[in-house]
Amino acid sequence: MKTAHEAAVEAAAKAGVTIRELHEIGEFAQVYRLFDDIWHPDPGNPPMTVELMVGFAHAGGYVAGAFEQGTLAGASVGFRADGTTLHSHVTGASIGRGIGFALKLHQRAWCLERGLTAISWTFDPLVRRNARFNLGKLGARPVEYLPNFYGVMGDAINEGDESDRLLALWRLTERPEEPPREPYTVGLGVEGGRPVIGRVDGPVVLVATPPDIETLRRDDPGAGRAWRLALREVLGGLMVRGSQVTGFTENGEYVVITEWFTGNLRGDPRLQAAEESDPCGAGQGQAIRRQADRRQNAARHRTVR
Repeated sequence: MKTAHEAAVEAAAKAGVTIRELHEIGEFAQVYRLFDDIWHPDPGNPPMTVELMVGFAHAGGYVAGAFEQGTLAGASVGFRADGTTLHSHVTGASIGRGIGFALKLHQRAWCLERGLTAISWTFDPLVRRNARFNLGKLGARPVEYLPNFYGVMGDAINEGDESDRLLALWRLTERPEEPPREPYTVGLGVEGGRPVIGRVDGPVVLVATPPDIETLRRDDPGAGRAWRLALREVLGGLMVRGSQVTGFTENGEYVVITEWFTGNLRGDPRLQAAEESDPCGAGQGQAIRRQADRRQNAARHRTVR
């Protein structure tokens, strides 16, 4: 089995880049320009300033770049949060080449070498490719829904939308639980490209996302706004009540175990009845109980930013 360092080196080689920590003003200036090219932010609101990168690097934070034949092609900046967690504040790279994945594996190896066991970061829950990458490829799990976390963002990606975010937590020394099997309840579906709110009273709920929210925001701002509010109501509402996101489907739906099952239900006759009446219930109940065992540990990280 590969070590974290070996896996990071292999991923970087596959992406055709070399990844290393950054320490010089000129390197931080390159990161600033790269992020500016990716997000095209308002002039007064860059994703990361050179001064902050200097401070984070000097204080023992994580500032790293991915270089392709000497040219910066991706970068990531993070700082130490509470306990043994690194908060990855911003990561940017060319899409579809594996550079982002290589940066994440480099970040994981960096953390483990320093005794850190988790990485947190925020992401827009409407961006389907990011949700699939974070939950499916990395195995991170959302632990908190954060409405309008950064305020309204006027860059080229967010298009003036409110900045709802999911706080993701990647436990580096654990394997994530697999999501329960069907049956599922559709809490948020889609019809004609727009969100349709359904039911959230089942043990496992699916919450849909739009195929391409970034294009939708530009072409139909009203539809983009509708998706923001619907996801906030359904996914945000479920999570604030204690439900847990356990996966992301190939069709672009969050898989959520509802609070009805993730609460203190051991010995509750409703859970026993559900397991006895449903042929898939026993396996589903076991998965739900395992998730409940992890719930207190997840709650401990909800204050991480």
